[in-house]
Amino acid sequence: MTRLLIKNADVITLNDHSDVLYGTDIAIVDGRIRTIGAVPPDLHPDETIDASDHVALPGFFNAHTHAAMTFERGWADDLPFDRWLNERIWVAESALTREDVRWGAYLAAAEMIRSGSVGFADHYFFMDEVADVVKEAGLRATLAWCVFGMGADTEIGKGLEESIAFVQRWQGAANGRIRTVLGPHSPYACPPAFLETVAQRAAQLGVGIHIHLSEFRDQLENSLAKHGVTPVRFLEQRGILDQPTIAAHSIWITPEDMDILQTKPVHVVQCPNCHMKLGMGVTPVPDLLARGVNVALGTDGPASNNDLDMLEEARLATLLQKSHHLDPVILPAEMALRLATQNGARALGFSDSGVIAPGRCADLLLFDFRKPHLRPRHNLLSNIVYSAKSPDISHVIVDGRVLMRDGQLVTLDEERILYEAEKRALRLVKQDMHGVRAYNGGQKK
Repeated sequence: MTRLLIKNADVITLNDHSDVLYGTDIAIVDGRIRTIGAVPPDLHPDETIDASDHVALPGFFNAHTHAAMTFERGWADDLPFDRWLNERIWVAESALTREDVRWGAYLAAAEMIRSGSVGFADHYFFMDEVADVVKEAGLRATLAWCVFGMGADTEIGKGLEESIAFVQRWQGAANGRIRTVLGPHSPYACPPAFLETVAQRAAQLGVGIHIHLSEFRDQLENSLAKHGVTPVRFLEQRGILDQPTIAAHSIWITPEDMDILQTKPVHVVQCPNCHMKLGMGVTPVPDLLARGVNVALGTDGPASNNDLDMLEEARLATLLQKSHHLDPVILPAEMALRLATQNGARALGFSDSGVIAPGRCADLLLFDFRKPHLRPRHNLLSNIVYSAKSPDISHVIVDGRVLMRDGQLVTLDEERILYEAEKRALRLVKQDMHGVRAYNGGQKK
């Protein structure tokens, strides 16, 4: 039995009443919050954290990313999507190895812990390596091995049966911190019959699906021209949306599409930083929320973002909608936090997370508010969303276990990760292995 006591924290609960508690103690036993307020007299904590002048918040859930793409951070910037994908990303990934993915995932895990993510939904290759990293790091994750259903089976692009074997190997591993789903890439990259097979196998296995959906305008136009229906309707016809589905992006969707999503177990994921950077468009978050669709936030991969900072995504989520709709009231700070925390937890299948309340999973963060930019404390929710920075996070706790204490990673060897990851990344993109060249405005110096 593990026992952790957090003393004297200001707590943003994100419960149904939006309670904010001041100078409050949180007792954690065996990965769950036992009490908030009065400390049980029989509690003999293994560790006590003095959280005076700190704010406790449910941890962030990154609902769509490609973690090991940390290797391609900064490698394909300021390009149109077709060139970004075909000239840079696919070229680099053609040389990808298992060990590359392992160290890329280590780098991502370190970054995510530092920026307050307690769980993430990953959609990539060599996913056994990612699962190993998740287990070691202490994070939660919902993992999908990306499959295309076309061409020859290759080492990087395993077929559906290998993906299913991965799902079965890792489902419920790491004391339930790892969940697995099937990962067809997208309706534009997967043949219709293959998508139907994926939907059937997902139903047989009792697992969900993680897929890209309606990312760019031309995907909508091409689907209408080729199939006579939108990508959303196309996936519905294939049976994909009958399974619990993480639908990444969902930007170019119609009102009729939203009506479909409203009736299906679909979780839409907006990635505002990526969407702006690649000029993709704006996910219609307010309309989806009004229909009762669960909307979460993700970073997408570091090759298109270029970081894994969910606090930044929460801030951009509200600012993007305000700017797009010319409405300063739309998507307020509290809703942005809910998208980044409990809605993401629900999308990943960890519905006991995302709220600080007795009986819920102890997945939470502490922000150090002893900073000039976090005073005065008129509104802690506003402070977090509009003023706080990721380095203000002092502690990260997942399943009752401290993963970062006073800004120091506990479960990962950060120094070795930085060395190994950069060495392999430079090889992957065939840069100079004798050191990082400095650039200024695209010019070597």
